[in-house]
Amino acid sequence: MHVRLPFAIRLAAVTLASGVLLPHLALAHNIPNDVTVQAFFRPESNHLRLLVRVPLKAMRDVEFPQRGPGYLDLERVDSTLPDAVNLWISGALDVYEDDIRLPKPVVLASRVSLESDQSFATYDAALAHVLGPRLTNATNVVWDQVLLDAVLEYPIQSDRSRFSIHSELARLGLRTVTVLRFLPPGGAIRAFEFTGDPGVVELDPRWHQAAWRFVKLGFMHILDGTDHLLFLFCLVIPFRRFRALIPIVTAFTVAHSITLFASAYNFAPSALWFPPLIETLIACSIVYMALENIVGGATVHRRWMIAFGFGLVHGFGFSFALKQTLQFAGSHLLTSLLGFNIGVELGQLLVLALMVPALELLFRYVVAERMGTIILSALVAHTAWHWMMDRADQLRQFRFDWPIIGAATLATALRVLMVIVLLAGLVWAARAVLRDHAERKRTQRPGGQPSGGEQPTT
Repeated sequence: MHVRLPFAIRLAAVTLASGVLLPHLALAHNIPNDVTVQAFFRPESNHLRLLVRVPLKAMRDVEFPQRGPGYLDLERVDSTLPDAVNLWISGALDVYEDDIRLPKPVVLASRVSLESDQSFATYDAALAHVLGPRLTNATNVVWDQVLLDAVLEYPIQSDRSRFSIHSELARLGLRTVTVLRFLPPGGAIRAFEFTGDPGVVELDPRWHQAAWRFVKLGFMHILDGTDHLLFLFCLVIPFRRFRALIPIVTAFTVAHSITLFASAYNFAPSALWFPPLIETLIACSIVYMALENIVGGATVHRRWMIAFGFGLVHGFGFSFALKQTLQFAGSHLLTSLLGFNIGVELGQLLVLALMVPALELLFRYVVAERMGTIILSALVAHTAWHWMMDRADQLRQFRFDWPIIGAATLATALRVLMVIVLLAGLVWAARAVLRDHAERKRTQRPGGQPSGGEQPTT
């Protein structure tokens, strides 16, 4: 059975071999701060081609031949490029066909390009460039001001298979951004952009793969989001009975789901001031909820409406975290949104399951309920107040320009008004249902008997 060694061990082994094979190996170069990798991923018949472009300065521990006052010797550099590709590129890529890892690729071609070259705008132009004429010593350029282009080829069973890739190219720099374009046969180009190591990326995911990825993402997001957790904490402090929490948490869930879906379908403002505005409003919501707990004005009927209103704001906050990852949804946008929402709700349920018993024990054995509510809410309000002031300072750096009134602006305003009317209708209907339910309970006797003259049948 073939055992794949970890990348770090393979890298060390190849580096040692390069030191033996290259007698004039220079000292290791510094790790570059920012590296951008461009790649095309195209399956064709029984082979898969991966075109990659990386800065040559990211190829550390490889000495490239020089001439004159430090210029790159372009006529001798070709012999060292395959080693650099195998060491830093192909060895850091795991490509899968239907969840089966493909063997190590063959380096069909590699060459040095100028930073001004624009051939990687399209796949055909990039392939023609890498296979075309090479630079000569008539061009004077130093080694850390050029790019390394390579064509890697993998054997595959079919170009209709499901492909995925795990990139460890994050090792090329302190911050590595990979721009990958997937060209399926007969399909539209699908672009990905990720920073660092994103794990295994399904280039054409099935619905359940997309759903599971976003369920995990939503679950981890709610656990990592301190501001959302503090808001949830303020919701729970006065109401530590799951039955009382049902309408409150449900209202919050429905509200943030509405704005989350609206943002995913581009109904939210795209201006630069909008994210800092939402972050400021989220901090305001936490301050308000904490102060309401302190003054003791919280009731279930009032709290669920507050939770609904602030849930609309928090939904936009969720969408900011989701926006950069929707590229991994493939053609399953709605499924991925539902999966993310399910993950968020599972995270909320976990937090509630831990928070409610903890508060119950705290108020029973450590501090009186009223005093504990004031102390905890004051601590939360203090923290959120500083968040609010810091975020407000960031918001003031943006200039708000009133939109030019035109047909497009009026159409957008009409859609927003329709959403507002729909939300108002939902709130009115929910209030009516709760009011009728409360009225029915009041018309019953304490023993559960009807209020009229009827006697229960024995």
